[in-house]
Amino acid sequence: QVQLVESGGGLVQAGESLSLRCAASGSIFRLNAMGWFRQAPGKRREMVATMTRDGATNYADSVKGRFAISRDNAKNTVYLQMNSLKPEDTAVYYCAGQGGTRGYDYWGQGTQVTVSS
Repeated sequence: QVQLVESGGGLVQAGESLSLRCAASGSIFRLNAMGWFRQAPGKRREMVATMTRDGATNYADSVKGRFAISRDNAKNTVYLQMNSLKPEDTAVYYCAGQGGTRGYDYWGQGTQVTVSS
């Protein structure tokens, strides 16, 4: 069982940066992938960025070139560096871990990111 805890959210102005952190209680090395998702008010949850155990990354088109996902297996931590933030990036951001081959099995409680214009 892996428990995930996000931190680093907050209120920033458009154009500024934030770095989110996801700390895992167990080893993330054996997980197939880690990811960041977000859900804005009135919208469905969407994928923001994912990284496989081999290091392959995938990003939503809306964040390509601005966000970067990384992981430190030794620290059981996943990061999301968010640059050039836009008001439309405002959402609750969730960290997730994929134990199997389909879907994400482990989820954090979320951290709020608010970008003002």
